Amino acid sequence: MVAPPWFELPPRGYGGTEAVVASLVDQLVDRGHEVTLVASGEPRTRAQRHVRVYDQPPSHLLGSSVMPELVLAAEAAAALDDLDLDVVHDNSAAGPLLARGRDIPTVATMHGPVAGENGDYFRRLGSSIDLVAISHAQRHQAPGLNWVGTVHNGIDVASFPFRENKSDVVLWIGRFSPDKGAHLAIEAARRAGRRILLAGKLSEAAERDYFEREVRPLLGRDAEYLGEADGSLKRELFAMAACLLFPIQWEEPFGMVMAEALACGTPVVATPRGSVPEIVRHGETGFVVDGVDALAQAVGRAAEIDPAACRRDAEQRFDLPVMAAGYERVYRMLAEGSESIRTLTATPAA
Repeated sequence: MVAPPWFELPPRGYGGTEAVVASLVDQLVDRGHEVTLVASGEPRTRAQRHVRVYDQPPSHLLGSSVMPELVLAAEAAAALDDLDLDVVHDNSAAGPLLARGRDIPTVATMHGPVAGENGDYFRRLGSSIDLVAISHAQRHQAPGLNWVGTVHNGIDVASFPFRENKSDVVLWIGRFSPDKGAHLAIEAARRAGRRILLAGKLSEAAERDYFEREVRPLLGRDAEYLGEADGSLKRELFAMAACLLFPIQWEEPFGMVMAEALACGTPVVATPRGSVPEIVRHGETGFVVDGVDALAQAVGRAAEIDPAACRRDAEQRFDLPVMAAGYERVYRMLAEGSESIRTLTATPAA
């Protein structure tokens, strides 16, 4: 298992991909597999072997240097020389370039967008690497890529507190970017007459620019920025919120915060972009609507959603054992060289 080099596993704060990879490693070990993890930071997963790329993850270089990715790829290649492996699961950016030169099947999860340069990159790799989508929506955006399965990202549902009685406060949580629509969430909550709390990553220059330009002018008594939420605060916020506002403005392949909110019994009010219609069951676990006015109206209806139904849905579709079983099927079929892998969809029916 090759993780991105930028954050430790599991991450202490921001790091959606790292959280998924760390959870998957632990689940695979619990299911009886031997896992070697190539990652930065101290060994904090249950992997039997840990190849440490950086003592301290080079998070400060994210977005400004490609060298950590290259160092990671070199470390992973060196580790392969000493191991008898069935499958390599590479979640890094540069690592898949090495797949063509090895006999061991290599699978990569498409954690990011499949349009533009990222999609072109994996299209050029062709059949040298097998790809797993994290949603059907993502897969449909690039049908020509070498897909072998679809596995939804998983969360540890039991670690998220279920709360049936909600406050009147609305929540937005994520990375500060126009694509995430924090400014739209404030406008929608304000039109609905609700107080909104915002928590999110604000460390890169582009994030700070957007925050100062679009978000800070809208803050006030009814719109408060709390900073970046750690795991404990995030769970507290999800559990108490009347709903999660998720006015996504791009074709995001999988919004982890939606699954996390549902695990707490909190409905999601979101725009119909990317994986949203696949994750949120309109009228059952939230509302999928378009436009600020429609979002505001849906916020006013959040209490109509049964929190217990949200929790059940998260358990059935997004719990960690569900994700691990999906990847296990992909690995087994790759290792066995089955031709049926080409049509595999690893996500179980809901």
